[in-house]
Amino acid sequence: MYKAAEMLEMATEGTSPAEKSAGNEAEISTGDKSVLQGAPARTSKLFAPTMYLHGHEGEIFTVEFHPEGQHLASSGFDRRIFMWSVYGNCENLSVMHGHTGAIMELHFTPDGSNIFTASTDHTLGLWDLPTGQRIKYYEGHAAFVNSVQGARRGAQMMVSGSDDTTVKLWDTRTQQTISTFNSNYQVAAVAFNDTAEQIFAGGIDNDITVWDIRNQEIIYTLNGHSDAVTGLALSPDGSYLLSNSRDNSLRIWDVRPYVLQERCVKICTGHRHNFEKNLLRCSWSKDGSKVSAGSADRLLYIWDTASGRTIYKLPGHNGSVNDVDFHPTEPIVLSGASDKQIYLGELN
Repeated sequence: MYKAAEMLEMATEGTSPAEKSAGNEAEISTGDKSVLQGAPARTSKLFAPTMYLHGHEGEIFTVEFHPEGQHLASSGFDRRIFMWSVYGNCENLSVMHGHTGAIMELHFTPDGSNIFTASTDHTLGLWDLPTGQRIKYYEGHAAFVNSVQGARRGAQMMVSGSDDTTVKLWDTRTQQTISTFNSNYQVAAVAFNDTAEQIFAGGIDNDITVWDIRNQEIIYTLNGHSDAVTGLALSPDGSYLLSNSRDNSLRIWDVRPYVLQERCVKICTGHRHNFEKNLLRCSWSKDGSKVSAGSADRLLYIWDTASGRTIYKLPGHNGSVNDVDFHPTEPIVLSGASDKQIYLGELN
């Protein structure tokens, strides 16, 4: 079993790093005197303010917390899905095998019993958590599958986007394609709207296309990015869409019906893409007050959604930060990177 290593607390932007201390107090020299200063108050149930998880043998492309918050999943270039405990020593609980290509994205089903995966082996997978087995696989794409997302509730559907320039809608029970939506360019990121009546798709054409599932037609297009869209995430209330792009911007779009004004309501900047052209994903906090994205400069960025201001720039990784996620109930952020490492960080 792999275990996490305890690390020092991560620093927030504009503040000095926490004093290095093995206990709850730090000794600071002030001239000829020494005083004891209390360590920052803990805000979560993590074993340490920062936990470092290792065990993957390749770049980590995708990470996510289980809906109940007790576990997390990670995967990437080594084609294996790791399940970890969030608390205690963050032990590795299981490793799932089955794909023959890198796993580009994974997501838990809303009830937390299964995981959807998208892979460069041209297939998608449905995994059973209690047994650790792949119980279904979905064939139909003719190239790398870059993204997958399941419906939030109700319909037993998932959507996928591929380098074969198609977006496919699947019935997860029958393993059959319900619909295929054709694009002129490779698709890097997909997502459902809150009611699973619409699909958002972004790729190397720089735009986000919004499809009506029932009529199989484009409703509207979100224009504004000047380079490929690499990540999409719907807000917890379903009103806003977050997009990450290689133009080094993170945009928040109002995707409610009948919006009359400009749909792009916020642009966040600071993070970086680079020559590696990784598919850097993005995420919302569960209360919608913060958004986050990975970055090729090895930092994890977190912005305030109301102001668009950067409130954290978290160090620690030695490679591009490819995916991020917020804990469902606690102020904890999760990141996976090209350095094969995972960090769990406690936010102030």
